[in-house]
Amino acid sequence: MRKKFLAVALAATMVIGLVGCGNSSSSSNNATTAASNDKQATEEFNPDTVKDSKTIEDIRKDNGDEVKVKGGLKMGAIAKSFSNEFWRNFKNGYEQSEKVLKDAGVDVSIKIDGTTDESDEIGQQTMTDNLVNQGYNALMLSPISDSNLTASVDNAKGKKIPTINVNDGLIASADYFVGPDAYQNGELAAEWVSKQLGDKGDVAIVIGMAKAFAARERTAGFKGWIKDNNSGLNVVAEQNADWDRQKAKELASTWIQQNPDLKAIFCNNDDMALGVVEAVEEAKKDILVVGVDGIGEAYDSIRAGKLDATVDSFGYYMSQVATEVTLRVLAGQDIPRVTHTPQALIDKTNVDKDAKDIIGWTDPKYVSE
Repeated sequence: MRKKFLAVALAATMVIGLVGCGNSSSSSNNATTAASNDKQATEEFNPDTVKDSKTIEDIRKDNGDEVKVKGGLKMGAIAKSFSNEFWRNFKNGYEQSEKVLKDAGVDVSIKIDGTTDESDEIGQQTMTDNLVNQGYNALMLSPISDSNLTASVDNAKGKKIPTINVNDGLIASADYFVGPDAYQNGELAAEWVSKQLGDKGDVAIVIGMAKAFAARERTAGFKGWIKDNNSGLNVVAEQNADWDRQKAKELASTWIQQNPDLKAIFCNNDDMALGVVEAVEEAKKDILVVGVDGIGEAYDSIRAGKLDATVDSFGYYMSQVATEVTLRVLAGQDIPRVTHTPQALIDKTNVDKDAKDIIGWTDPKYVSE
């Protein structure tokens, strides 16, 4: 299934012009130990390996373009920290969904909350519990870890409130999952790096939070592509930087000193990648840097010839897909447990293409019930 997804993504890439601190052993051991408890959720349910997943285009084809929406619905959306541009884009997408609904004459409200920082697991749980207790009709949740919202989801289920896990941390007990194939994030990055380096050279991986499904899968996808393709890329270092730009910069600075032949660094998100770019510039080295998310600052850095590439998962549109899926669930439509959202490798060859054109986005058609 993963090979099928990757083939589809790369075919689309060709059509639109896409190119489609510590030593490695101790770092790997530390990351594995820190993530061990949360890996249980992935073992119970992994959206990247579900065989009957669909795209929003598939769902529209199966159920019709129009979505009949009951007026007066209250939907809750919980994201991570809005200090990260990716999550601000996410918020903007939810707000755009609310606007599209109102323009269609449908009275639906979406309450959007974000955490104070990327590690505020308890604060995020409190926000979610508040929405459950206030009787919201559905919840769209982007958890910090694979476990911090589990109790909240169980509480929501007891009150028959549908729960939609939207990207990032994995809630194995949530009713639905909406997000990109995180394993494919890493595959796309690895293939691009391989092409740039002639399929040989030392590379490193800056990982997000060990507790986050997306971080583990992006890393696994990068390494998995190398293994599956008998690539000459050699991972010499990997360690968590917890989605933090400064931590990533410091980590990269150490690796550059320890590994003089380092040719590329893959980062689990753009914020960390931009920190790594600073370290590479300060060291005056020629090292490829690839991120994930597709934030505006990453695009600007690519245009400036600093960041080399990002795997854009289009957060602005992802939250709109999540809203549409949720409203289709509330309308009683037959929706698959997993809806995979678009992503694409962005580099200097296509950085100025419009995202809407890249993913072929069209707004949903909402009508009042």
